[in-house]
Amino acid sequence: LLPNKSLPLAVFAACVGGTFQYGYNISIINGPTKYVQNFINHTWMERYHTNISENGLTLLWSTIVSIFTLGGLIGVSIGGTLSVRLGRKGTLLTNNIFSLTAALLMGLSSTAGSFELLIIGRLLCGVNAGIALCVQPLYLGEIAPTALRGATGMGTSVFITGGILTGQVMGLKEVLGKEEYWPILLSTTFIPAVLQLIILPWFPESPRYLLIDKGDDEGCKKALRQLHGLSECDAALEDIKKERNNLVGFHARKPWELFSDGSVRWQLLTIVLLNMAQQLNGINAIYFYADYVFRQSGIPSERIPYATVGTGACECITALTCGLLIECLGRKVLITGGYILMSVCCILFTLTLTFQDVSPIFPYLSMACEPFSSMSSGVTNILTAELFTQTARPAAFMISGSINWLSFFFIGLIFPFIVLGFQQYCFLVFLMVCSLVAIYIFFVVPETKNKTFVEIQKDFQSFNKRKSRGSDGASSILLSTPL
Repeated sequence: LLPNKSLPLAVFAACVGGTFQYGYNISIINGPTKYVQNFINHTWMERYHTNISENGLTLLWSTIVSIFTLGGLIGVSIGGTLSVRLGRKGTLLTNNIFSLTAALLMGLSSTAGSFELLIIGRLLCGVNAGIALCVQPLYLGEIAPTALRGATGMGTSVFITGGILTGQVMGLKEVLGKEEYWPILLSTTFIPAVLQLIILPWFPESPRYLLIDKGDDEGCKKALRQLHGLSECDAALEDIKKERNNLVGFHARKPWELFSDGSVRWQLLTIVLLNMAQQLNGINAIYFYADYVFRQSGIPSERIPYATVGTGACECITALTCGLLIECLGRKVLITGGYILMSVCCILFTLTLTFQDVSPIFPYLSMACEPFSSMSSGVTNILTAELFTQTARPAAFMISGSINWLSFFFIGLIFPFIVLGFQQYCFLVFLMVCSLVAIYIFFVVPETKNKTFVEIQKDFQSFNKRKSRGSDGASSILLSTPL
């Protein structure tokens, strides 16, 4: 099934100012590390007529880098609420305010002689990324036809990896990686925001949001005609009406309401585990400490920036390949296979770190391991959209996003200590995580390929009933057993 031409364009419009920004702002800060630290030292000297202490410099630099995570947590905590009040498309457009303001502040920081502007700018970049990670997958899942929902949802992963790769390339000395260009480099985050503001208004709001949340039948039909084409419009409209009929009397759910709802217990447990594993698989930790890991693997320091770009390119290709395969293989096969491959990669990382002196080939084998993390991350976002109904979906994305950002912060914090404690065997810790998650997915998570949201809910209701009968049966046996 080939998509209507408007659909891929709508995906591009949503993603270029959405998760592309997330990936871009993760990687863009690595290139000018030394230059920004020199700027902090120079600014401190001008203000206080003394050099900043090494600990003070480290603290300020760490704040500039890590406050992005705090911003992301703030963004994801308000993203779901904004998506209900402003709509999915409206929230994505409004979100660019944070990106444009951040670009302005970071671009002026050097001229103003204020590293505080960098801190505020990075915080706003994080808020932008948090809202995008919450709302963009929601929008993609709701505008796509059932048969293309997986491929459309993989746009999130494709544009994250594309943003990471673009940031790595922009940070090379041959592009904007020279010392005098670092304020321009950090302010380039305005470009994706402007692109989205120009392109996205030409595409409609989520049809499901229009019909179920707003009761706008005509708006929904018009959106479906533009996104799906006339031939698929009626079937899609019927599917949305079925979901609306099942939700009569329900209101938009709050995140804390999902935790007390037994009917979504397994769905909630699934997205919590998958979002934790998405960051705690060890492969993603390399983004924080790419230079350190590659240096420990024996790659010469002058080649590390290009090695990093190489891994970014491989991961981007992997995400594109998964996007093409997901409707053929299904979600369950792809995400289970992703965690199995990451388990293998953890073993390979251990071998390359242990035997790096045996052969010059071993250090470069570690580069081949990193791309497989995108296999699981793309499907995780798709499943979050598919496992919940319209009223619970924004709250589910708020929960999954919060878990994702907290895990992101946690792995960045503890990874150096794991390396110090386990040294070349540090990735065996993550091997256990990947293996356990693969087993959980295999036994618990149903295949959602080519199923409507209503059909997926029925699958989980059946699963919940079987679990309830099993627990009731076990209780009856215990009660009837004589003491």
